[in-house]
Amino acid sequence: MDDKLSIRVNVADRYYPLKVERENEEKIRKAARMINEKVLQYKQRYTDKDVQDFLAMAALQYVIKLTEEEEKLENDYIPDTISELIQKIDSVLDKQE
Repeated sequence: MDDKLSIRVNVADRYYPLKVERENEEKIRKAARMINEKVLQYKQRYTDKDVQDFLAMAALQYVIKLTEEEEKLENDYIPDTISELIQKIDSVLDKQE
């Protein structure tokens, strides 16, 4: 059974037909809403630009945020890894005593 759903997503006043997994529909619609909100913010702030500029700035802003979050996740794993290594070293040292 094909669990794909046909939807139309509005991004910056253009509609895009998509076939998506049912469980991803809400995430996709939410992403489109977030993009549209960011584009609207830019439209209100800069009246002399076109939609392509607003889309580019929205994409840039979201990718910057994504990379910051990825870096934060990578850095959060380092202390866990160090902690695991310390536990292993302590375990080996305890066995030797």
